[in-house]
Amino acid sequence: MDHNLFERGATEYYKKNAPLADRVRPEGTKEFFGQDDILGEGKFLRSAIDSGNIPSVILWGPPGTGKTTLANIIAKKCDKEFVSFSAVTAGKKDVKEVIARAKELIKQQDRQTLLFVDEIHRFNKLQQDAFLHSVEDGTLTLIGATTENPSFEINSALLSRCQVVVFKSLTTSALKKIVQNALGSKKGLDDFGLTIDDEALDFISTLAYGDARAALNVLELAALKAKADKADTIDIKTVEASTNKRNLLYDRAGEEHYNIISALHKSLRGSDVDASLYWLARMLEAGEDPKYVVRRLFRFASEDVGNADPQAMTLASAVVDAVNFIGMPEAELALAQLVVYLSAAPKSNSVYVAYKRVKSIVKKTGPLPVPLHIRNAPTKLMKKLDYGKGYKYPHDYDGAKVEQEYLPDELSGKSFYTAKEIGFEREIKKRLDYFNKIRTKR
Repeated sequence: MDHNLFERGATEYYKKNAPLADRVRPEGTKEFFGQDDILGEGKFLRSAIDSGNIPSVILWGPPGTGKTTLANIIAKKCDKEFVSFSAVTAGKKDVKEVIARAKELIKQQDRQTLLFVDEIHRFNKLQQDAFLHSVEDGTLTLIGATTENPSFEINSALLSRCQVVVFKSLTTSALKKIVQNALGSKKGLDDFGLTIDDEALDFISTLAYGDARAALNVLELAALKAKADKADTIDIKTVEASTNKRNLLYDRAGEEHYNIISALHKSLRGSDVDASLYWLARMLEAGEDPKYVVRRLFRFASEDVGNADPQAMTLASAVVDAVNFIGMPEAELALAQLVVYLSAAPKSNSVYVAYKRVKSIVKKTGPLPVPLHIRNAPTKLMKKLDYGKGYKYPHDYDGAKVEQEYLPDELSGKSFYTAKEIGFEREIKKRLDYFNKIRTKR
């Protein structure tokens, strides 16, 4: 059997029947739309590709932004042996085999190897360690692609040997170019003889959320639907009929999860009600657990609003009950009501700051003994040992306030809490000032 003939046939079949996104994948930087910050004329990576002198790099960015495409372009441009695999299916054994072949290639042909590892964050730290020496001595040029923050997912030693290139979500303008290019490409949908109207083009480009692969998948489904309907134009009805609106990009365990909850907190803290509602909706519409959201809001009510508006904690508690009692989607309005209230509330972190000071002191000073006069004395022995001796009962004094030390002797006179002149905390400050005046007078 002619195995080469079989392989050629399989390759041709794949090229013809592969998903549209693979068929129209750019083969050079001129066909690459988007990422001008890293591939524009004069940019570091563009210059490196054009010269064929590629350093080891980590390509970091959301799905469908061109990381794998760029790796393929680099492979065609540089005179190196190109090897690629996915960290999802490969292991340490595969890495060792590649390194062994790369060393042999240098000995026999004085030729380096370019290794592309897709989803490199899936390799654990030990697996990543296997690359270190070969990358450092030039046996391998490594291109790793990841959707996760390299600071957290890539071994720091390996990261220090690579340049990190940040890919951004594609703009709607770039996505429109990609869609129109695919419609007119001989490798794409040129033989369908279709056009696309502006409304449908806008819809696909918005629906894709910066992901070229997603946009091309939607386009392909819409094109097949139009062909089946014997239409010559893809309109918005065709697009809507051929695909379901997908969920917002959101990974509950990934960096975007933490980015969005951070954005919600900071918007609340900055009293921007519109931004706060926006980030709340981003989380809820993407399917975030409402119990997680309300826990974070409850914490915010204490940490950032505090005694400036104690009612914030009461409302937060009520919304916790609402989330547990009626669930989603009904509880979304209760969460939105809480977000609006917290955003508009006066802000004070006095309690947060005071408690941090107290924790720091406790860690430094250890378990200081409780002063004898404020100890409990339920037995004769404890009374004999002067437990409770000299305690002044505040209700026996004017204003229920009496000069008396309540801190351990080592911390006498130490102050932790400073009330602010804002919201209800202004009233708390008045009360504390009043008590201090009584104490000073006595």
